[in-house]
Parts: sequence; C-alpha cells; structure tokens
Amino acid sequence: MAKQAQTAITPTRNEDYPEWYQQVVKAADLAENSPVRGCMVIKPWGYAIWENIQQDLDRRFKETGHKNAYFPLFIPMSFLQKEADHVEGFAKECAVVTHSRLEADEDGKLQPAGPLEEPLIVRPTSETIIGELFSKWVQSYRDLPLLINQWANVVRWEMRTRLFLRTAEFLWQEGHTVHATAEEAMAETRQMLEVYADFAENFMAMPVITGEKTEAERFPGADATFAIEAMMQDRKALQAGTSHFLGQNFAKSSNIKYLSAEGKEEFAWTTSWGVSTRLVGGLIMTHSDDDGLVLPPRIAPSHIVIIPVTPKEATRQQVLDYCHELKQQLIAQNYMGAPVRVEFDDRDIRGGEKSWGWIKKGIPLRVEVGPRDMEAGNVFVGRRDRAPKDKQSIPRDQFVAGVADLLDEMQAGLLAKAKAFRKAHTREITNEADFIEFFTPKGNEIHGGFASMGFCCDAELEEKIAKQYKVTVRCIPNATVDEVVPCVFTGKPGKRVIFAKSY
Repeated sequence: MAKQAQTAITPTRNEDYPEWYQQVVKAADLAENSPVRGCMVIKPWGYAIWENIQQDLDRRFKETGHKNAYFPLFIPMSFLQKEADHVEGFAKECAVVTHSRLEADEDGKLQPAGPLEEPLIVRPTSETIIGELFSKWVQSYRDLPLLINQWANVVRWEMRTRLFLRTAEFLWQEGHTVHATAEEAMAETRQMLEVYADFAENFMAMPVITGEKTEAERFPGADATFAIEAMMQDRKALQAGTSHFLGQNFAKSSNIKYLSAEGKEEFAWTTSWGVSTRLVGGLIMTHSDDDGLVLPPRIAPSHIVIIPVTPKEATRQQVLDYCHELKQQLIAQNYMGAPVRVEFDDRDIRGGEKSWGWIKKGIPLRVEVGPRDMEAGNVFVGRRDRAPKDKQSIPRDQFVAGVADLLDEMQAGLLAKAKAFRKAHTREITNEADFIEFFTPKGNEIHGGFASMGFCCDAELEEKIAKQYKVTVRCIPNATVDEVVPCVFTGKPGKRVIFAKSY
C-alpha cells in the first residue's frame, strides 16, 4: 500500500473541503472569529491582501471617472420602506438600533435607556440613504453623470457564517451613479462589470464568467443584475462581484429628478455595484493547496521572503550582510509599477519552521541563503507554485535581474491552471437525467461543476430546482446571451445559462 503524502494542512481538500478552508485561513494567519458572534478579526497578512485589492480597484474606479465619498452607517428605517422590493429583500438581514444610550440600573448593571424616535438600520447596503442625498445633489442635467464610490463596512445578520465568505459584518466598496438616460446607466452597469472581470482575471488570476442574473437571483429593487461568477476548487460557484441597473426605481422612491436641457423635469436613472472581502475567500479557494495558501504575485502582501541559514556563528554576520544586500537589490527592482516587496526573516527559530510558515502564508518566492550560497554568489529559490522541496540554486545577479519576469510567469501560470480546472469541470447538459446525475453527490466526493444548458428562466421552476437539488442559475453568460436553446426541463425556447451549486 502506497504511503500517503504528508501535507501541511489537514484535512486535505478531498477529505473535507470546508474544514480544509478554515485550516488554510488559520495556518496563513489571515483572520479569526471575534468575540461578537458571526464577525471576524482580519489580521495583518489578511488585511494586507484586502489593502492590495482596494488599491488596485480604487485606481480603476478613478480611471473611469468615479470619486470617493462616505455616507452614514445608520439609515432611518423609513428610508428602506420607500422601495418595497428592496426592503423585502433585506428585511431578514437587518440589524436594528432602537435605543440611544446606556444607563446603570439599581444594581449597577448597564441597561438601554430611552428608545429612539425612529429605529435606525445598520447599513446592509446604501442605495436608500445615498438616494436621499443624491436627490439634493442632482438638480440639472449639468450635474450628470454623478459617479460616486464609497469604501465601507456593512452588516447583514447572517445565521451561518464562514470567515471572509459570509460574515455578519464585512468590508466592501459600493459604487452609486446617476445618469440622464437609461442607455447611459446601462453602459455604466456593463462597464463596471468588465472592470471587475478584468481585475479578477489579471490581478487575482481568478477566471470569471460575466453575465446577467435571472429574475429569481436579481438584486432587490433592480431592473437587471449582472455578476462575475468564479469556480472554486470544490466546483461550487462564487458570486465574486455584482453590478446593478436600477432603472428609475430608486430615483422615484428617493425623488432624484433633474431639469433636462429642454427645461423638462425628469426622473434620473441609477446604478449600484460592489465587491467585498468575499474576494479574499475566492482567492483562497481558487489557488490554495494542501500545504496552505497560494498567492498570485500581483495580490501578495510580499513577493519574496529571504531566509538566512546560519549554522555557524563564525559566518553568521557575513550571511546576514549578504542577505541585507540582496534585499536592497530586490526592492530596487520594479514590479507592476512599484518596488518588489521583500520580507527578511531572521527570527531565532529553525529554518524548516520558517520555510513552512511562509509556505502556509502563500508567499510566492522563498530565498534561502547559507554560507555555501554566499561563497558561490548564489541564492536557493523555492516557488510557491511548485512542490515545497522543488528548489534550485540560481546565481544571485541572474535572480535579481529576472525576478519581475519570474513573478509574471507565476501569475500567468496560476491563471492558466485555474482556467484549465474550470474547463475540466464545465459540462454541456442536454437532458434532465444528465443534470440530476451531474449534481447528485457520490458519497463524500467533490462533485458537480458548471452545467452549461438551456433554461426557460421560469422563476417558479428555478425555485423548485434550487430546493430539490441545491443548484441555482449563476448567470446568463454575456458570451452566449443571444443563443436560443431548448430548456432542459420544459423543452420551451430558453437561454443558455450556467447552473451550479454555490456559496
């Protein structure tokens, strides 16, 4: 019987995928559960990933003409009631503030004092309060388009939580825009979806499918919702970002009007779009392996860790000096318009422990330097996209000069690997029996994937399928939106859609 390979993470992906995910988060020191149920503490390595996401997306938003602002965390309950579909969609997830302060009772215990005149909702999303303010900011066609983004936290009272993927409080950005015409608003909706798709593929190395949601999956109060959908390594879909064409629904409920060039008062057209810290969860589940986190170089908090190997005190200082010089040479190199990011790990612990610690944190390149490497003018390099013991000796100057190309090679390789995985687990389905077989669990094995198939987009039928098989329409892909195919379930003319189990 073959000996099972040892892995840094147990259980493995195939043994228990949900627990594997939790252990990767823990081993990489990304986040932990907080004292407040359902909320998380994002630790420095995890927050650095989020900061890199923020930085790149913020640049993209500003390049497309958007400006950042900030709006209140608390929303009067009456604001949510203005848009019927919106309040119905979020009511069960709302956290509500009903009292304004605390006071001590006779036993000295703190108790809520007087109730508020109107309950306040802790922001689950900001369409209603931003709409109220936009109604004051927009008066004339000269004020349009109004292109605003905010970086903020939101609260949705989730009962079943999982770090990064679904928590009661999470971080995100939400864009909100106002336009003079439906065509301009739809163009904005589609533009921001493509911004997200390009970011996911070229920054996160996470391939996505862009497309429109069905009516059953649409954002509450929107006329149309578009999304980017990614396949995780357990073959489930992750909705990684959304862009909503809100029509005039929120403009009418918030009274966002403008005076046209012809002097006529018109209701405006609005959009909203957002991504969240859920992207960190998507990153983990797209690339990581049974030894821990794997980070594409463009999103990694640091690109390289230098690990000095100093077995003898006599050569210790020389090795450290060599490593410090190497670090300065590396940070002088340019990668993606900025200096290469380098860690220097001279902690007084065993070298193997250091190396495995960085493997589990997903750093792209590990550079070990001992006396022999120093004497030969070399570095000993391990890549996170290869096996832990697959390391090679490289002349120091050659490594430094080629480090940017090496990082790009790793980035491209991770994207290609993720695309190949999605392709291998996407199946064209033409009959109901194959659909059932594709999504039926086979013991504890990972199963399913993306089913590309015809569907009539009947909301009642979609709900029935979701309840029976735990499978939903992820999107109507933009690439095949004009294709007419028979519905697998009814035989009626339908759209080509992607069905999958999802997070």
